[in-house]
Amino acid sequence: MALVRGTARGPARPNATLLFRQVVADMADSLPELAHVRPSRILFVAGEARRGSRATIKPLGGRGHPRVTLEGRRALYCITLRPKFFRSSTLEERVATLLHELLHASPSFDGTLSPERRHEKLSPSRYAQLIEPLLTRYLACANPRLLKKLGHDGEVLARQWLERPTGKAGRRVYTEEDLFLGPVEMLTAPKKMH
Repeated sequence: MALVRGTARGPARPNATLLFRQVVADMADSLPELAHVRPSRILFVAGEARRGSRATIKPLGGRGHPRVTLEGRRALYCITLRPKFFRSSTLEERVATLLHELLHASPSFDGTLSPERRHEKLSPSRYAQLIEPLLTRYLACANPRLLKKLGHDGEVLARQWLERPTGKAGRRVYTEEDLFLGPVEMLTAPKKMH
């Protein structure tokens, strides 16, 4: 999948889906706590608003979950990035959001969530204490080219569902044919001063 795609209507737009996978790969290479993460097994999609959420992670492994395959490989997780992620986040908040969602994944990275890092088990302040040192360390060693792209202002392309999988009875297999690459506006807020 190309990083940019030009159109007859305007200049090339960055492929945000690919960018998020590249950032997560950089995180997994840079942070030992995320060495188990396999970015190629994560599906990133742009989704609808859900309260004040910037993103959610959904497990796709195990029984009862629909099978999502992309280019013949089963996706183990779907990270849905919500409008607040795209339209009212600083670059640092975007990085923290990705770290937050990755910490929910099981350490075995088997398509399940970590029981110890569920919101029912950890208070928001305790979860923030887990993320803060990772955020600081990652920002200090991150690929600057990727961070610059994560701070993009303007239209990007991102995968979106034509039909979103549910755990209810119905279709059990979804592929790239159930997704499309559509425009999303990305507005980066200035860094907040403490």
